[in-house]
Parts: sequence; C-alpha cells; structure tokens
Amino acid sequence: MEFTIGGRLEVRITPADVGKRVSVRRRTDGGGTGVEFTDVVGVLTSWQSGVVSITRKGGESVHIVESSLVAGKVVPPAPARRRGPAASFEELAAVTARAWQPVESEALGDWRLRAAGGFTRRANSVLPLGDPGLPLGEAFGRVRRWYGERDLPAYIQTATGAEGAQEVLCAELERHGWRREVSAEVRIAALAPVGDREAEVSAVRLSREPDAAWLARYQRFSTPGPHVLRVLGSGPSVWFASVPGSGDAPDAIGRCVVDGRWAGFMAVEVAPAQRRRGLATTVMTALARRALDEGASAAWLQVEEDNEGARALYDGMGFTDHHRYHHYRSA
Repeated sequence: MEFTIGGRLEVRITPADVGKRVSVRRRTDGGGTGVEFTDVVGVLTSWQSGVVSITRKGGESVHIVESSLVAGKVVPPAPARRRGPAASFEELAAVTARAWQPVESEALGDWRLRAAGGFTRRANSVLPLGDPGLPLGEAFGRVRRWYGERDLPAYIQTATGAEGAQEVLCAELERHGWRREVSAEVRIAALAPVGDREAEVSAVRLSREPDAAWLARYQRFSTPGPHVLRVLGSGPSVWFASVPGSGDAPDAIGRCVVDGRWAGFMAVEVAPAQRRRGLATTVMTALARRALDEGASAAWLQVEEDNEGARALYDGMGFTDHHRYHHYRSA
C-alpha cells in the first residue's frame, strides 16, 4: 500500500472520514529491535480522545493511539469478486433473513426485533438494517427491554466485510458494553456446479417438512416445540433432504430454501460414523438440483469460523466469502 506523496509519508484521514474504508500505517514497539511499522486496513469506526478505531473485515477492532500514526488514506471498497454471482450486502441480508424467520417480530424503525423461544441466535436477535428511529443508546435500551420481557438474552446481529455493511454499528455496540459471541462467514457460489457434481443422489429423500427421523439427526433439536418447526419451515420454498440409515435417524440431512435466484443451504449434518463418505456433498447436490429446477442460479450458506471441516468442504464446492456476520450480546 503506497502512502507517500513526493517521498513523504502523510496522514490524509481525519475524523470526518468515519465510516469510510481506510488504510493506515502506525509505529509499533519493536521489542528491543527498534521502531517497526504495522499496516491496518478496514473501516474507520471512531476517532475520539486521541484514539483511532478501525474495524477489519473479520469484525476485529483495532484501537490506535493517534500519535502513533505515520500515514493513512481513504481507500476504495474491496474489489468485486471474480468468482460466483454478484451480490450486494443488502440483497443477501434480506435473503438470509427470509430463510430463517422468527415466530414473533416487531419493528423498531428500520430494525427488526425477532424472537422464537430462544431457538438459535439468528431467530432471536435484532436485524438492524437501517435506522432504528432513535439515538443508538436509546435503541439499545429498547432492545434490552423487549428481550427481557420474553426472558431471552438480548442479541443484535451485525455484518462486516462488504460494502454497505455495519462496522460502525459494531464499534458502537462495543462502546456500549455489548460483547461479540459468535461470528460466521456468509459464502456464495454459482449453483449449477454444485448440482452438476458427480454424486449418487438416488438414495436422497426430499420432502417439504421435516419428519421425526430428520429431527432426530438435527443437532439443534434439543428443545422440541412448535416454535422450532415454525422456524425450520419458514421461507419461500423450503426443502428437507435425508439419506436413510440403519437406525432411527438418517445418515445425513440437509435443508434448502429457494428464494428467487438464490438457494440457501442449512442444517447439513452427517452421522459421526458415516463421515468422510461424501454424504454431505450428496445431500447438497440433490438439493441444488431441485433448486435449479425451480429457477435458482446462485447459492449461499453460512458457516461458523471454527468449523474447519465444513469450510474445507465448501471450499471444494466453489463457495467464496462474501461477508461475515456476528452476534453481539448485551452485557
């Protein structure tokens, strides 16, 4: 990253650039080896009391003492991806929300408060797309009260790493004492290559509703109740896949929601004794073919950052990172 003008390092950012993507260079202690320099790229999320805060695309906040800056400038958004479908953050945020809907919701300005009896953070968190219609401190208080009335922890779901995402909101949540608990990657891919993979899909059973066997394999089905089935069944066009096994539960399961050009894959799980046999690929291939029949052309999924096995599988299927989402919990 080139910072110089006429051979001189210059800091060309100011507090007025909060909300923009920047690249900065700062002095660091070399630990006895002299002065060293470190570069940071991300969204400038605050500049207060001599401290500059930058949120990287992964959601990590870096706090820099202003006096240690030696260079800095505003940089353009990250280059558009050359693989997979084009997609804005706003489009994907709406699509992913429709695929996992709450039992109860309420508007707070442009924000959406969601609850489903505590079944998953996604269905029991605020989707903050836009302006809450209140100063943030008041909005956070309203959120805490709304979830408290339902005996649920207060969560707000945010996103980083894409143009138009919510790095500034992440910084404000941290400033108000909210703590990030879980982060996940939202990945996208062209759908046809997923459906075109060589896989024996004749054993895969597809249905519109999850039966008792499907639920027996689903790891998150620890608190059965109508709210769980409501969430699982929500979405424009929902499909459940299973590969029967020798026991009561299938060897593998999956869920897909078709929504216009998008097919979203969720709940892809394989029995521990049946792993490394390609069953996850088989389930996704069968679901992808059904989604292609319904006119979808693009795929998305969410995977937690520490799920190395799933990330390797999705890498091999052509999925690439689009952005990351995070759940912040009120202290």
